[in-house]
Amino acid sequence: MKKFLMTAVLGMFALAGFSQVKWDARVGMNFSNMTKDSEAKALPGFNLGVGMDYGFSENWSLQSGLMISSKGWKYKEEGEKMTFRPIYLDIPILAAYKFNISDNTKFVINAGPYLAFGLGGKAKYGDVDYKLFKSDEGDWKRFDLGIQYGIGLELSDHYLINLTGQNGFICPWDTEEGEDKCKNMTFSIGVGYRF
Repeated sequence: MKKFLMTAVLGMFALAGFSQVKWDARVGMNFSNMTKDSEAKALPGFNLGVGMDYGFSENWSLQSGLMISSKGWKYKEEGEKMTFRPIYLDIPILAAYKFNISDNTKFVINAGPYLAFGLGGKAKYGDVDYKLFKSDEGDWKRFDLGIQYGIGLELSDHYLINLTGQNGFICPWDTEEGEDKCKNMTFSIGVGYRF
C-alpha cells in the first residue's frame, strides 16, 4: 500500500512538468452514511487537500488529487448511541468534461474511480471509544475503492465550486457469511482556488 501511494504521489508530481497541469487547494463539507443499513444516519464531516487538473484539450481533462476526508455515520442500538468517524486519504482519478456557460465561467462534469486509504479515526459506543484501523482494536480494512462523480463551476480560471458524490465498492470491515456488506457513501460540497 505504501509503495502504491508513493507511486501515485510521484506520478502526480511528474505531470507537473507539463504546461497543461494546474494545481488547486480545496476545502469542503461531507455528509456521509452507509449503504444497506436503514438505521444508519448521516454524519457531517470535512475534506481538504490539493487537486490537479491536466488538460488534454479545451474541453477534456484528467483530474486527480490528494484529499483528507472525514466520513462516518451514527445510529442507536438498545438505547445507546454509536458513532463511527473514519478518516481517509482519497485519491480520485477522474475524466472531466468542461464547457463555457459565460465568458468567465465553465461548467464541469467529472466521473471516475477513487482509491482511499484509512488514516485513522474513532468509534464511540456509549462511553467507550476505540481507534479505527488498528489491528488490535477491530477488523477495519484500510483500503477502500469506489466511484466518484460530480459537477462544478470554474470561475475566472481561479475559483472552484464542486458538488461531489462517492459510492464505495468495499465494506470497511470484515463481515460474517450472510451479513449485508455495507459500504461508504459520501456527498460533499466544496470550494477551491486554482493557482
